[in-house]
Parts: sequence; structure tokens; C-alpha cells
Amino acid sequence: MAQPTIEAVTPETLPEFAAFLHANLEPARSPHVWTEGLGKSWGMSPPNHGYVLRDEGRIVGGIGAYYAERTIKSELQRVCNITSWCVLDTYRKQSMRLAMALIGQQGYHFTDFSPTKVVGGVLQFLKFRPLDERQTIIINLPWPAIGSKLLTEPKDIENALEGSALRIYRDHIMFPWLHHALIGAPNKWCHVIYKRTRFKWLPSAHVLYLSDPAIFKEHYCRLARLFIAHGLASTQVECRFLTHRPWPSTIRSGFNAKVYLSSTLSDDDIDYLYSETMALDL
Repeated sequence: MAQPTIEAVTPETLPEFAAFLHANLEPARSPHVWTEGLGKSWGMSPPNHGYVLRDEGRIVGGIGAYYAERTIKSELQRVCNITSWCVLDTYRKQSMRLAMALIGQQGYHFTDFSPTKVVGGVLQFLKFRPLDERQTIIINLPWPAIGSKLLTEPKDIENALEGSALRIYRDHIMFPWLHHALIGAPNKWCHVIYKRTRFKWLPSAHVLYLSDPAIFKEHYCRLARLFIAHGLASTQVECRFLTHRPWPSTIRSGFNAKVYLSSTLSDDDIDYLYSETMALDL
């Protein structure tokens, strides 16, 4: 019996891969939504959308990928975010071949922000490093916010940002599940990207990106007032994004660690911009 073949996912075969993921990974997400989500790219023409495993012409496994060119540490870096790794049970022994095909591409830093415990273990075996998985849960209270400014209207945010900060905003405003706010003061803004979720059965704001943790610390009270106005009882922020732990808050842990592979980047250089965390409503 011939060994299943591995091939890159092209724009032409992406809908077929999307249909496979709809059937075998997340049926609640339609093939169209899968295709739209996995087809996003930023700042570069992606070499592929991941890789699939075929047996006698039929897709029996696959691994998705997002690619982006990022300015990190004042240098242009190419990043590949791994997503939606799914292999049929009968072909699980072939899973490592998919991973090796993807991370065997030269010139990229690799991330995986939603690994299962098993996948995380496999990737760490392949020298991926785990990130701090702890979350700070902050209880939103109507603190005074004297001297703090808040911008939430798209036109105001566009006018306040420039350069790479403006590009980041424009690259992520397309996703309707993401919310954007600037807190701080003119020429001294922290761009916050968050989504609505729940914590302890109550509405909560899950912060996915902070452009400046120091400004966030100084002006968080103004953001808390916004969240309260929107009925959000708490704020969830990963501990690694914070310079201090606001009060009142608690720490949650025990999550599957997110992982990355890079010979030059450190934990502080890794965020969720240009990844599945933004492009898919997970």
C-alpha cells in the first residue's frame, strides 16, 4: 500500500481543505467561513495555506498556516502561525510528516497558539518553546480616570495612529469579532484589541493585544469604565502582557501552553497579531 502523499494547500485546493476541516474538526464553522478565515494573508504573498495529507486522492489530514511579514526588533521578520492541525484517526502516524513539511520551510519563525496537550508535547519535542499560559482576571470597577483619554471610533483611531501602528489597526479591523480601543493621551497611546467572551457565566473582555503595557498600566482605569459601560464584568489578560497585576484580580492557570520556534526571538517578541487568534473567531 502506497504511503499517503503530502502537498501544499493552494488557493485552488483551499476550499477542499476547508470542507475537510468542516467535516472533521469544527462542523459549526461552514466550509465558506473556513475558506475565508484560512485565506487571509498580510504583507506578503503566502507560499501556501498549509499542507494536506492525501490517500488515493482524498484528503485524510491537514495543517493550516498563516504567514506575515512583521517588523520585530527593528528588523523585518517572516512568521508562520500553525493552525487547524487535523488528521483522521487511521492516519495519525502520518501527523509528524505534516508538521515537518511545514516547519521545514526555511526563513520563518513558527508559532502555535491553540495546541492540544498532545500537539503541544509533539511541538516541544521539535524544540518549540512554551509561553507563560497564566491569565490575570481583573474585576472591572468604575475607577476614576482623570487625565486618561479613550478612542473607540474608527475615524478617531485612524487619525491618532501612524506608521506601523496604523497598519496593524487596518490589518485587523476587518474581523467583526475584534474590538479596538486606544487609551492614554495624544501621541502616547496603547492600542488594545479585545473580544467579548465569558468568565464565570458573566460577560468578559478578553484582551488579545496590548501595544504598550506601561501605558495600559497607567490608563487601565479608563478602559475598565468602557468595559463596564458595555456590560463586561471582568477583563482577561495573559500575565506575560502585563507589567504589574491590577487590583482586584486573580490568576488562572492550567491552560495548554502556546508555543513558538525561533532561534532569535524571545517570549516578549511573540504576540497574536497576524495569526489564527485574530483571523478565526475561536
